[in-house]
Amino acid sequence: MTRPGAPRTQFVDGPAGPLEILRTGSGDPSTLLVHGLAGSISTTRPYATGVPGRRTFVHLRCHGRSVTPPGGFGYADLAAEVWSVADHQDVRADRALGVSMGAGAIVNGLTRDPDRFERVVLVVPASLDRVRSDAATQALGTLAARLEAGDLEAVTDHLVAGQPESTRADPAVRTWARGQAEQLLASGVARALRVVPEQVPVPDRSLLARVTCPVLVLAQEGDPTHPVAVAEELAGLLPRATLRVSGPGGIMWADRSATRDVVGSFLAGR
Repeated sequence: MTRPGAPRTQFVDGPAGPLEILRTGSGDPSTLLVHGLAGSISTTRPYATGVPGRRTFVHLRCHGRSVTPPGGFGYADLAAEVWSVADHQDVRADRALGVSMGAGAIVNGLTRDPDRFERVVLVVPASLDRVRSDAATQALGTLAARLEAGDLEAVTDHLVAGQPESTRADPAVRTWARGQAEQLLASGVARALRVVPEQVPVPDRSLLARVTCPVLVLAQEGDPTHPVAVAEELAGLLPRATLRVSGPGGIMWADRSATRDVVGSFLAGR
């Protein structure tokens, strides 16, 4: 069900079933924006504020109203969904932005199709070629359990706790978290939370040397789920990557305006 006042989305065929997308803007370039694990179209839209041309946002499997196929899956499956939307006749994206899991899906796809995009933004990548097992990734299992229990307040609390410490007391953060919790409870994201942390985006890091388009890698300090070290490592493997690290206040909280400007300028080709 679409929430009152929510933007009108549509569906396109994906490799495993229908994928929900939102299209905005017009003209060139055409940019595809991909959310993170337990993220959504709405959490990705702020990155596009300064991006010119057409913008397409997608819900990958288990998110939003997109398909929740049975069984396990890996980053190659997520990449196939990204590519299917990017290649769609109504999208034809020549640029891409991915957040966390979305960044991993794009990177995975680039290991097989390194020339697909003209410019790429990778926001807070969480892992590269090693499965992580730490408190931050274990917390994803906790979120899955709270979603499976249908506990709105517990999910809201979990999302608030995952934001930069300096922002957690802000009423706007809790309002955002509650709205996001409602969306997550209406989706199949609990399955993704059980599966994705056990996967790695990059099967062979040497393949990243083939990616010759400009890439902007964004990281933020004080984020245990998305360590700066992962972003540094990824940027070091990509031939034409630029790394930008925000302070501990958060890329889209304390540093929102600067992030929008940097992303918009980069994807515009400036």
